[in-house]
Amino acid sequence: MTSDPVVPARPALDADALRTALVRDGSPWSELVVSETTGSTNSDAAALARAGAPSGLVVTTEHQTAGRGRLDRSFTTPARSCVVVSVVLRPESVPPQAWVWLPLLTGLAVRDTVAAVGVEAGVKWPNDVLISGRKISGILLERVESPVGPAAVLGIGLNVDLTTDELPVPTATSLLLEGAHTLDRAKVLQVLLEKIARHYEPWTATGGDPRSGLQSEYRAACVTLGQEVRVELPDGSDLIGEATDVDADGRLVVAGQHLSAGDVTHVRPTHPR
Repeated sequence: MTSDPVVPARPALDADALRTALVRDGSPWSELVVSETTGSTNSDAAALARAGAPSGLVVTTEHQTAGRGRLDRSFTTPARSCVVVSVVLRPESVPPQAWVWLPLLTGLAVRDTVAAVGVEAGVKWPNDVLISGRKISGILLERVESPVGPAAVLGIGLNVDLTTDELPVPTATSLLLEGAHTLDRAKVLQVLLEKIARHYEPWTATGGDPRSGLQSEYRAACVTLGQEVRVELPDGSDLIGEATDVDADGRLVVAGQHLSAGDVTHVRPTHPR
């Protein structure tokens, strides 16, 4: 990357127009909350879920000041530079142990969204989306309890028009830097929610069985597979070996060991492509 493209104006989201587009008959999205600023959309959505918010609640913001990633890693980005959204889902037909597929199918939805604006991406197990090894999106799943049953809160951050100087880490990227066809956050958000529904609805219809097609699609999109990786474990030890599969339980298979997302701190290629 030698120089940034010209950064366009960063207009505010039109909450009324988004609500009209998303919350309608036949849509899986039941309610939309748009804030000017918040610490974390996942925290906001989780609080609403605990209070009984229905499946399909969408919470987004113009500026997230204390975003949370996996293992409570924190980050922040400039106002109106990213799509930052959390959704509440209540997959009642899916057994709790299969909910591990929610961040994986969301990764596919982000990949599809990026493709829709002209950029090719892949998913990194368990919760990132990469373009040529650079992170453009991260995903966070939280399970919360409520009086009407458990809910999944899925948080997604997608870098839209961050410049090189604004990237949270040097190994990140954005739609701007990758030459996307559009940087309209409202359009990107709408496509993202459409793509989440595209993967979520057939998954719930089969009771969460990934063998209905989700597992094979994820394997094909997963850039982690086929690489020699170093898996950093919570006890400080490392496991090094080839990542060969993502099994039916959503676990990464490395050197014959089946690892859940909760089993690992980091997964990194030993020889980045």
